[in-house]
Amino acid sequence: MENQDTHDGDKKADMNNFWIQPNFWLYWFVFCGIIMGGYFLTASGAYYLLHSTIGKVPTLPLKSKAAQQESETMVGDIKLSVLSVIFFALGAACFMACYDWGITQVYTHWKIQDMGYLACSYIVVLLLQDTYFYFTHRLFHLPLLFKWFHQGHHVSRPPTPWTFFALEPMEAFTQASFLLGITLIIPLHVGVLIAILLTMTIWATGNHLGLQIIPRSRQSRWWGQWCIGASHHLVHHSRFTRHYGLYFTFWDRIMGTQDATYKARFLQ
Repeated sequence: MENQDTHDGDKKADMNNFWIQPNFWLYWFVFCGIIMGGYFLTASGAYYLLHSTIGKVPTLPLKSKAAQQESETMVGDIKLSVLSVIFFALGAACFMACYDWGITQVYTHWKIQDMGYLACSYIVVLLLQDTYFYFTHRLFHLPLLFKWFHQGHHVSRPPTPWTFFALEPMEAFTQASFLLGITLIIPLHVGVLIAILLTMTIWATGNHLGLQIIPRSRQSRWWGQWCIGASHHLVHHSRFTRHYGLYFTFWDRIMGTQDATYKARFLQ
């Protein structure tokens, strides 16, 4: 009994000190590089695609006032995104520390019989994240909180691919906390966790393209009714009281924040 108490005491002491362990900061440094690289690769790729390949965005004269303003806002987005990287990397380092201690619900083994659960857990987390994002996003638009939590994200109007990760530090902390929290509560295969992170990154980038690039069709109209894309989120960047979701439109529908003219303007 005494040996058990001693072991538990040592473990608690070690856990209290894991913040200053070299491994924690190594994790943070590595994840800073991974997340930063992912941001620049995704944002620059989408921006190049819009300007060069698709040609949807007209190229402004380099010395024009509009071009200078666009350049300044993109630089601002990038600076804010670098701060977001720091907080998301801290969240990732905390996850690795918790994983090392065996207190997360993330696992690596699987069997073919688990495919149903893997798909179900992926969908459930997306729904939970969308719900969390909707209500925190709406909360951050309250005048008392907007300046501290969300103002920087709305500097670029319209948004560009560089905007998707441009979060105020407090908002970045809030969103990173959700990702850490689900790993402590919901059993997730590591592959599902990676799929969720990739989905979040790609979807958020698409939401911030600043214009509609998918031709209108029956399929795109159905998608636009239930899933959020560039056209849907662009409304939010022009009307702050509308369209707060991340993935799906149902919370905007339920809570009355769906723009009344959206269907007529974008889905007909």
